[in-house]
Amino acid sequence: MTDRCGRDRSSPDVAAAAGPARISRRQALGWMALGALGLHGALTPRAAGEAPAKELALVRGGEPGVLTRRAVEALGGMTRFVPRGATVVIKPNIGWDRPPELGANTHPEVVATLVTLALEAGAKRVRVMDHTCNDARRCYARSGIEAAARAAGAEVIHLLDGRGTEMKIGGERLATWPVHREVVEADVRINVPVAKHHSLCAASLGMKNWLGAIDGRRNQLHQDIALASVDLAAFFRPALTVLDATRLLRNNGPQGGNPEDVEQPRTMMAGVDPVAIEAFGAHLLGLSAAALPQIARAVERGMGSASWERPGLATIDLES
Repeated sequence: MTDRCGRDRSSPDVAAAAGPARISRRQALGWMALGALGLHGALTPRAAGEAPAKELALVRGGEPGVLTRRAVEALGGMTRFVPRGATVVIKPNIGWDRPPELGANTHPEVVATLVTLALEAGAKRVRVMDHTCNDARRCYARSGIEAAARAAGAEVIHLLDGRGTEMKIGGERLATWPVHREVVEADVRINVPVAKHHSLCAASLGMKNWLGAIDGRRNQLHQDIALASVDLAAFFRPALTVLDATRLLRNNGPQGGNPEDVEQPRTMMAGVDPVAIEAFGAHLLGLSAAALPQIARAVERGMGSASWERPGLATIDLES
């Protein structure tokens, strides 16, 4: 018997639960206020004569770990986002039972480098987690993410069915929804999606990646996936978004499976404007920003700008 994501309900990874607990609005807002502290570096006043911090960094032409480190350095370093002693959640896409070269999941070297950078910045604890669609144990293992993250010093958590806590999302589509507390209770959230085609909504990028931080019947959101994605992005409010385009699954996403569908852009964009990063991801996939309704919705809600080519962008070509 399979569940709503197509997983075997008999698997030990799909543990039984009595049902989601509920928390008050005051508790949820308190947790989110703590998480917003991860934005402190973007808001810290600059010293006299200091150059403005970059909002976005686009790095091309390197290996995944190098791209990641150079992108974060171009933004001012991980200390901009991670206060000493913070608990950090890194949220990659680990949804599918696929190896790294097929581009269905975030590259393990990207995740491991972010773990290293967060610990170097003084994080007390770094956790890596996702609510997968295929069997969690297989996704975490075959993607290479579990081994790489643990080797870098992270705690790796499988977010499983029935473990969510009902929270007030306060969105247009999602008033309340079961959310994984491990994500909400972090001081800093780093969103690390992979850029890829998606048969349902044209592209899977940063905003949609937050569906892996919630519980419940996620397939019910498919008809309103753009609006639900914006609601979740506004709720989780990452301090940093890192879009992995080291490989690009152009067709047959989100799972893929055919190496012929995968290109090798060796590219990454990171920054504090998740909307601009979403628009850049659309550009990589040959789509206009207008083709992804979540971009316009997010702009309307003041979550960022759809313009990624702007003065606040640092561009680095490692092959030049």
